[in-house]
Amino acid sequence: MRRETADRLARLTGARLVGDPGTLVGPDVVIDSRACSPGALFVALPGERADGHDFVEGAVAAGAAAVLVRKELPMAVPQLVVPDPLAGLTALATALVEEAVAAGLVTVGITGSSGKTSTKDLLAQVLATAGPTVAPVGSLNNELGVPLTATRVDAATRFLVSEMGARGSGHIASLCPIVTPHVGIVLNVGHAHLGQFGSVAAIAKAKGELVEALPAEGWAVLNADDPLVSAMAGRTGARIATFAVGAAPGWGDLRVWAEQVGASDRQRPTFMLHASGAARGSAPVALQVTGAHQVGNALAAAVAALGQGLDVSTVALALGNATARSHWRMELSSRPDGALVVNDAYNANPDSMTAALRTLASLRRPGGRLLAVLGDMLELGPGAAAAHVEVGALAAALGVDRLIAIGAHADDLVSGAGGVESTVASDRAAAAATAAAWLSPADVVLVKGSRGLALENVAERLSAPHRG
Repeated sequence: MRRETADRLARLTGARLVGDPGTLVGPDVVIDSRACSPGALFVALPGERADGHDFVEGAVAAGAAAVLVRKELPMAVPQLVVPDPLAGLTALATALVEEAVAAGLVTVGITGSSGKTSTKDLLAQVLATAGPTVAPVGSLNNELGVPLTATRVDAATRFLVSEMGARGSGHIASLCPIVTPHVGIVLNVGHAHLGQFGSVAAIAKAKGELVEALPAEGWAVLNADDPLVSAMAGRTGARIATFAVGAAPGWGDLRVWAEQVGASDRQRPTFMLHASGAARGSAPVALQVTGAHQVGNALAAAVAALGQGLDVSTVALALGNATARSHWRMELSSRPDGALVVNDAYNANPDSMTAALRTLASLRRPGGRLLAVLGDMLELGPGAAAAHVEVGALAAALGVDRLIAIGAHADDLVSGAGGVESTVASDRAAAAATAAAWLSPADVVLVKGSRGLALENVAERLSAPHRG
């Protein structure tokens, strides 16, 4: 945000102000005292493991000019006292975005069962070629991350890209009023958080809340290859933009597709980008991110950017220059001995696990073998065991030579893998040690599991074995 007086921040957050109303605060808004910069507003959030109020003194010592708290504290800096600091943060973000939209800010919301963060990173870098762009770091896609990211908007910001996750009905609907999306991108409907939603149909209903929030002059960006996403066209009054891989979508006011899809030896996709309808043209694209699934993510970013007036050549060039900005998502690194490590450990569900295993299979090198270190896919509900068996079977079908499984469903993964040489690891250290002992210079290893397993530790040990 731009620097504001404590008095104005109190009005925007609905807070009772304690302290000097003329104190200038900003531009940063932080929830971690270690991230405080001079002038920052520190938001003291209560949490399950720690209470932000216990770190207020440290935040002030680090330079915070004001604090947003639920109770008055004995300190010299201005205090914005509210019943609920998260609600205060949300009110602040909503007000800042509302002001910026009135001045010309374009807001973009992205949702889907998988690919949100990768698409967000690609789109932010494309839009940045047209003007200052704010997007979340990593996966800040919930009731805390969306408003926290939005507070970074200032008078110069032209685009705000918001990633929107959901663990139940109404979650996305509650995020939309904060950032009032003008463009809504729905990538896919899959099985992530199936245990919490209860059915894929319920997931589709929740994801579609994004397009329902769009204005008539906005753009609903829909994956024409996914029937559940395509059906969302009937839930919005916005203009429709569609994207597809392999052939042109047959509908939509703006249509984007990829043909002549190929890949480099590190499985970085290449394709010819085409557009018709509200924008027209063709241009070659060579991505710097890994995996065939990134083609769809790039197309979603492309169609959203084209809807904002960028031309096809500019979009294609920007996509080719875009890099992976978020950690533990298809990160490729070479070990000192030459073995290749694929760190895709940020999260996992049946759809993203399928994409990752297919990428692993495509990375096989002459004389090399394939190793998969796989952990649990969490929040899948009653069908979890069967889903893990299916992933194990896919690993076998794709020619994986060795499987190391970890977690509560390790036995299910191994069962599905059948005759593949397999090991159940007791913990991350054991998984890393087993993998390191097996790997040879021409081999490729994939490390993937849900966030709760923190398998990035395994990937990092394998990438830098000299660290132990």
